[in-house]
Amino acid sequence: MRFMVMVKADARSEAGQPLSAELRVAMSRYNEELVSAGVLLAGEGLKPSSCGARVLFSGARRTVVDGPFARARDLLAGFWLIDVKSLDEAIAWVERIPCDPGSEAEVEVRPVTETACL
Repeated sequence: MRFMVMVKADARSEAGQPLSAELRVAMSRYNEELVSAGVLLAGEGLKPSSCGARVLFSGARRTVVDGPFARARDLLAGFWLIDVKSLDEAIAWVERIPCDPGSEAEVEVRPVTETACL
């Protein structure tokens, strides 16, 4: 089963501030563990919303809104796409994600809709 693991943005990520050297090393180790276990399908950090845009759909009309966007907590800073047996296993991997001591973070885990081959 595939799961999208979404790291919510915060003021630091929206300001484009890089991770600390220690956290980068810990994240690299974590990513290597995902690869070694054969569960990592994809994973990337995202640039701040100021580098992006949103496209709003209303019937046939399209409206482009340039970033940045308000409320960092509603934005994503990065993601992993993993393939594991269950939500419980996905959560077990998420609980191992390193984070800076004293900081707060939010990570959302959701199953990917599986479509049958035609």
